[in-house]
Amino acid sequence: MINNVLDYFENSIGTVPDKVAFANDKEELTFRQVYDSMNAIGSYLAKKGFYRKPVVVFMRKHPKEIAAFFGVIRGGCFYVPIDEEMPQTRIQLILDTIHSPLIICDSQTMKKTDKFNFDGEIVDYEDIVSTAVDEAALARIHASALDTDPIYIVFTSGSTGVPKGVVACHRSVIDYIEQLSDVLEFNGDTVFGNQTPLYFDACLKELYPTLKFGATTYLIPKSLFMFPIKLVEFLNEKKINTICWVVSALTMISSLDAFNTVVPEYLHTVAFGSEVFPIKQFELWKSVLPNAKFTNLYGPTEGTGMCCYYKVEKEFAPDDVIPIGRPFKNTEILLLTDKNELAADGEPGEICIRGTSVTLGYYNNPEKTKEAYVQNPLNTVYPEIIYRTGDIGKRDADGNLLFISRKDYQIKHMGHRIELGEIEANVNMLDGVRMSGCIYDKTTDKIVLYYTGDVEESDVVKLLRGALPRYMLPNKTVKLDNMPFTANGKIDRVTLKKMNDEDQ
Repeated sequence: MINNVLDYFENSIGTVPDKVAFANDKEELTFRQVYDSMNAIGSYLAKKGFYRKPVVVFMRKHPKEIAAFFGVIRGGCFYVPIDEEMPQTRIQLILDTIHSPLIICDSQTMKKTDKFNFDGEIVDYEDIVSTAVDEAALARIHASALDTDPIYIVFTSGSTGVPKGVVACHRSVIDYIEQLSDVLEFNGDTVFGNQTPLYFDACLKELYPTLKFGATTYLIPKSLFMFPIKLVEFLNEKKINTICWVVSALTMISSLDAFNTVVPEYLHTVAFGSEVFPIKQFELWKSVLPNAKFTNLYGPTEGTGMCCYYKVEKEFAPDDVIPIGRPFKNTEILLLTDKNELAADGEPGEICIRGTSVTLGYYNNPEKTKEAYVQNPLNTVYPEIIYRTGDIGKRDADGNLLFISRKDYQIKHMGHRIELGEIEANVNMLDGVRMSGCIYDKTTDKIVLYYTGDVEESDVVKLLRGALPRYMLPNKTVKLDNMPFTANGKIDRVTLKKMNDEDQ
């Protein structure tokens, strides 16, 4: 059994050293090139005496950024990815939280570091990859490594305004990759098409299976996600056969009729998550790829990425919701009521995660850690930490988990408890609607619906009257040209609330 994620390199370096490991639309790195760069960076950290420290990687999305991640791990440290897409204030909050001794940049991002209040060392990737490899130092670091040592800190979206740094260890990442690879059947012929930014944990689904199997990952340019036909053409050009994308990226292709022009020729594995996949959009994908395997994934960053899966192998009615299924092996999902008791069959409860996939907590933030990483209330005889997701779910008649809503999406309106997600699900079923997001304006006591599509604002509520009770109908409907998304592909409800406040 391996206890360090970089042990996955033993397979790829030994069998396919000259195969492309990571590439974008212009440049590529073989496994040997990644391996050599990783060892050079690890040696640089050892030479500087940086050990078991957070090291910031501030680079553009590029195969070399991935090599920098691995180099930080090789040096016995843990990487903290930041990106030029992030607001300056957010970056500063991260730097102030982690107190890193080092920032690794590229030539472009280096120019932006003069805005940082940072008293550590700032180095260029190209300079440190020329460091002479110190095999003895790297061997000592590897020999002393524990599988409970941190591997990365990924900062959450920070909807409250203060980002939280989730710390994951080698063991939780290894466990995740083993289970995910088994479920999605990755192998040496897998060609991943990466969609997510590298500063989110979602990219784990491609990075480490690539090492494990000697596969290949293409970092798809962000610009292509504005042009669905060109995006599908890129998938075909690179013969990408496996994607693990957020739902918004998939629906962007299907809802804008890209499939009328071009279809993915090589895709056989499609995994999706982050939001509920509207059935009508899913059916478009299924009709175009009738032989592909589709899997719904669910899980928070605090659970090391995804912790539940559902293989979509049956037909769904337009008003159905695709389940999030069952937990991966070595993970248990507890549905807890407000009384900290197990929810009965069919009864809603908060989704809580138990097992190796639970991360170490929030870096340098013991207060928030204690709120979410708690003692299992069902176990009073020894210490056992579970993670409370804040998501509400229930089990269906087949024992599959169904996602209902976020806890904070529950509102009390006109004397009734309402799930905003239920309103969104019904709106998404309407012909001509591509995507929707609901918020609740507490000041005016109104349900506000934002959506994209071809339906007129005045017609939306009329069409909903046959599906929703009167008290659940939106009080205000706003048609948007484009739905705002967070960087990890979820509907940006914070921005929707700001838009509503500005309209008052």
